[in-house]
Amino acid sequence: MPNITDTITTPDGTAPVRLFTPEGQGPWPGVVMIPDAGGFRQTFFDMAATLADSGYAVLLPDVYYRQGDWAPFDMKTAFTDDDERKRLMTFVGSISPEAWASDATAYFDYLEGRPEVSGSKFGITGYCMGGRASLIVAGRVPDRVAAAASFHGGGLVTDGNDSPHLQADQIKAVVYVGGAENDGSFTADHAEQLEKALTAAGVEHKIETYSAAHGYAVPDNRSYDADAAERHWMAMREVFGANLGK
Repeated sequence: MPNITDTITTPDGTAPVRLFTPEGQGPWPGVVMIPDAGGFRQTFFDMAATLADSGYAVLLPDVYYRQGDWAPFDMKTAFTDDDERKRLMTFVGSISPEAWASDATAYFDYLEGRPEVSGSKFGITGYCMGGRASLIVAGRVPDRVAAAASFHGGGLVTDGNDSPHLQADQIKAVVYVGGAENDGSFTADHAEQLEKALTAAGVEHKIETYSAAHGYAVPDNRSYDADAAERHWMAMREVFGANLGK
């Protein structure tokens, strides 16, 4: 799968990125893929290539660029090793909603300037932490997002003033949310609250719960579920296929 390695300058520094495109001649609709808590790594290079093969220019950023030259996480042990879990959660907590929005604006500007990419509105998708980021960006950078997809995203509904669901009335994108069973970070009650918020705001959306555990879509997660992962690819292709490139 064709891809390039590059950097994007943001207000807070320089983010390494990979841009994956289909074979052949573009341009193609652009999508930003936000990884889970484990960040920029081979599993997500492979996932970005898979999505690109469906006809998209897929930008995968190192969202932890503010951490400098950070050591990769082993997702098989990251949550069972106390020191690694603490480091991972520190990284996750280091990116504020404002930073997600600022970074996304830089990512979208980059895509808009690439000859491989068509249009000025984009898709965004993410997993776990990235699933939350997708909804944050849809609410805070609404004019740049045509479709947003969140998979086993946590923290979509919280008690905080910066909860993503509270930005529902700002969202202009079509939204897809694929939750997980028995997921304390996105419960049935959270799904109901998000459903009500999106409906009240007139946002076109679909919220589903997969018969799989949190982390089901990411191959190097211990909870990876091949059937649920295939379902998530189908759902993402459907929402992006219907709403990007118009």
